[in-house]
Amino acid sequence: MEWVVLYDHSVATDLNLIRKIDVNIRTDHLPFPMPQRPHSFVQQWRHLSFLHWEVDPVRLAPYIPEGLELDIFEEKAYIGTIPFMMTGVRPRLALSVPGISTFPEFNIRTYVRQGGKAGVFFITLDAQSRVTCLYAPYAYGLPYLYAKGRLDVDGNTYSWRSKRVDGGQELIGSCMGAGETMQAEPGSLDEFLFERYCLYTLHKKKLCIAYTHHDPWVFRKGEAEVISNTLTKSYDLGISNVLKPDLVHISGGVFVHMWSVEDVGE
Repeated sequence: MEWVVLYDHSVATDLNLIRKIDVNIRTDHLPFPMPQRPHSFVQQWRHLSFLHWEVDPVRLAPYIPEGLELDIFEEKAYIGTIPFMMTGVRPRLALSVPGISTFPEFNIRTYVRQGGKAGVFFITLDAQSRVTCLYAPYAYGLPYLYAKGRLDVDGNTYSWRSKRVDGGQELIGSCMGAGETMQAEPGSLDEFLFERYCLYTLHKKKLCIAYTHHDPWVFRKGEAEVISNTLTKSYDLGISNVLKPDLVHISGGVFVHMWSVEDVGE
């Protein structure tokens, strides 16, 4: 896809090129402005499988911090389990570090609102990166846990497996894209699930927001074969069959600018 050619900072070695790309971002699609202060990190989310289930809002409520409103679409709440590759992670105006900046990640998220801004809230983020699992909880309050994992790409098929080191919760399966690439239509369920440009987190006992900028998602509908999913099953979400998601998509990915957290009251 074109974005890989334009934005692959994981192989960039010229800081002048990085500085130029860091400030060249699109804004016409954003539902709210990004902060005026400089972003903190850049990264790529690549080769994503989106597995979504409809969930009873009552079952999700205990996971949502006070101050956040569970976002629903046509009276339904959704949970997403999303395996992907995190690549090219680096601080603003710095270079990526081989062996640290790229790793597989497996997160579970749901959809929330606060002050009119729709965002995501993570129930867990399992990743094969000890640095991230130490830094992200400290700097962002994100619930990262260390897991051994891998993700393989064969055309439009993404195969993935992960196993949490402490506890053994695992996710094993694959997802194959079907049909043409598309973007979300305004007002659609796809827009509800994909087009979100911030995350919420509890950081040092305060409800905080971190803004995330990327271009609009380009994705395909998909078909999933989930062999094991004790990762999702380990959370009491009332999902009747964690091996059969209600909705499946894949995406080649996006390039992301991420800001540091700020108190939602600021």
